[in-house]
Amino acid sequence: MMMGTTTSVTEAEVLLDHAIELGINFVDTAEIYPIPVRPGLAGRTDRLLGDWMHRRRNRDSIVLSAKVAGAPNNQAIMGRYASLSYVRDGDVGLSRATIRAAVEDMLTRLRTDHLDLLQPHWPDRQTNAMKELGFREPSRSDGSPIEETLTTMGELVEEGKVRAIGVSNETAWGVSEYLRGARRGAGPRISTIQNSYNLLSRSYETALSEFSAREGVGLLAYCPLGMGTLTGKYLDNRAPVRGRLTRHPHPRYTGGQAVRATARYLDIAARHGIGPAVLAHAFVAHRPFVTATIVGASEPGHIDQALAAAEAPLGQELLAEIERVHAEIPNPAP
Repeated sequence: MMMGTTTSVTEAEVLLDHAIELGINFVDTAEIYPIPVRPGLAGRTDRLLGDWMHRRRNRDSIVLSAKVAGAPNNQAIMGRYASLSYVRDGDVGLSRATIRAAVEDMLTRLRTDHLDLLQPHWPDRQTNAMKELGFREPSRSDGSPIEETLTTMGELVEEGKVRAIGVSNETAWGVSEYLRGARRGAGPRISTIQNSYNLLSRSYETALSEFSAREGVGLLAYCPLGMGTLTGKYLDNRAPVRGRLTRHPHPRYTGGQAVRATARYLDIAARHGIGPAVLAHAFVAHRPFVTATIVGASEPGHIDQALAAAEAPLGQELLAEIERVHAEIPNPAP
């Protein structure tokens, strides 16, 4: 998601080549990328990926996931650029017309004729996602109905432009509506839920993991390191030059409780002789409801750490220590 800004084109291609060499074939993008979101940059990551796949001639071996921007109008999500006025001249949302326009644009930038997975980036309505407690009366009219979004994505599947569909940053109510719509024949079933999940943010377990188990809708877990927080590199007020939170501050992972919990998890990792990043990745990778982890690597070693974690399930004693910290400091970055 940072390919094209924090991560240069050359660095991005090194990362992509390294991932492919290690057997990774799932690539995630979105029409607003790269992050941090800025006017004039939307779509740059798509073009970078499209050019890379074209030069490597490897599109057929890539599972390509893309996200179309909803219209969240939520400062907690997008900060000062919440209106997304710079994406398709502000014509964002999850209506039939906007989804079709977004997909056609992404197919062009990615230099492909289909997307393997398509997901709305956020709900096109007011929600209590992104650390907001409770649910208040909507302060604005909701966007397009979920059934319209589902039907449109289903049309794209029938046309061969999309192979499967999912949701992202979605709530339990939203997931249930997508599944209900599919049962009514409005469109295909969703296959995935791409939400944040890590040691500091485990709301998925109480809100959505039952859907994963009962409905077979797996979690694509993003932010497994909490934007790098769980590596410990931001502790003691450190601000690494290339750090994501240095360049793009986000209060979600920098609050006092998140810092306190991070220090405790780093202590657990040290006592068990494993790196903090491996601990964080392993915790996520081995949860039964997780289908895949979205790794936001900025150097090849980050990919190596994620793969090492996938092959290193955590012992029961270590997991019990994690649960004790979680019980004391639950979800400091929901």
